[in-house]
Amino acid sequence: TKPDLYIHTKTILKWSPFSTVAVLWALLPLLLAPSHACPKECTCNSNTKVVDCRGRGLYDIPRRLHPDTQELYLQDNRIRGLGSMAFRDIPLVRILDLSNNSISTISPTALLGLRTLQRLSLSHNSLRELDKRLLGPVRSLSHLDLSHNSLGSLPSAIGEGLRNVSHLGLTHNRFIRLERSLLENLEHINSITLRGNPWRCDCQLIGLKLWLETYLFKGGAIDEVLCTQPEEMKDKDLQKIPYQLFHTCMTTSYHYLFANIQHLESDRVLRGHTHGNHPSGGNLPECEAKQKQRPVNLRHAIATVIITGVVCGIVCLMMLAAAVYGCAYAAIMAKYQRELKKNEELAAAQGADHATADEKEPLENAIA
Repeated sequence: TKPDLYIHTKTILKWSPFSTVAVLWALLPLLLAPSHACPKECTCNSNTKVVDCRGRGLYDIPRRLHPDTQELYLQDNRIRGLGSMAFRDIPLVRILDLSNNSISTISPTALLGLRTLQRLSLSHNSLRELDKRLLGPVRSLSHLDLSHNSLGSLPSAIGEGLRNVSHLGLTHNRFIRLERSLLENLEHINSITLRGNPWRCDCQLIGLKLWLETYLFKGGAIDEVLCTQPEEMKDKDLQKIPYQLFHTCMTTSYHYLFANIQHLESDRVLRGHTHGNHPSGGNLPECEAKQKQRPVNLRHAIATVIITGVVCGIVCLMMLAAAVYGCAYAAIMAKYQRELKKNEELAAAQGADHATADEKEPLENAIA
């Protein structure tokens, strides 16, 4: 019984002066055992450092995750939000899958400390917006899946965290346009999926069309961008819509002009690329109010205009100099021709006088 065990243990400790040390030594492994263990809701593999918590009905991120965890799978649960530093226990995680949950809010600092994160999946959730600071702490992200959410836009500043992304999934959201300033941050993008969004193919989407041409020319992969508005462009692929349908944008939107100038400057190799034939029917799309142009594009446009003006001025000066030279040369040649003709006439007159004198001399001799 317990009292007997207590008395027996007390007797042993009393009899043996080293028994206390022996007991402490026996309990040392238990005292030094790691405080982090595999959560009861998950399955952990210490060799592969994988933690699998799929389909366990979780409402929150599991606690006491081992700090050496490199892969964490949390899909098919009921997680509704991610708080600040939600993954501080696993700073070495490389793959984080949160797909098919009910996530609607994410703290701007939810990913703080995840400097080695490479793959992040937030697909099949209820996201309506992302904070521009969310991806700031993540420098090694190469795969980001945001498909099947309710996102209507992405902040331009979030593009800083997308510089190393090679795959970006945006299918089945509520995007009607994407800012070209955001797309230009995708320096290492190899594939992007855009299907299933209500794209509005008006003047505001011309930046996406220009970027897609350069992207596809460099070997990128894309599914499709089907227009839903305006009605005359419904179900048409943006990549196949000829530029003639955007002519109205050139007269009503400086955004198109500046974007086109920058496109021609950065991608001169595409000058011979054709954009399809003019369709037989259809009205021109109406252009909405232009958005504020990025200062860098405006500077490029102004620099282009100035350089063009200088070149044209030099050409005009050269043409004027050539005209003056030609006129002066013509005047000199005309004067030379007049003097030459005058000299010829004078010489001819002198020759006639000599001939008359020669004729008179024999006649005078004969008379004498």
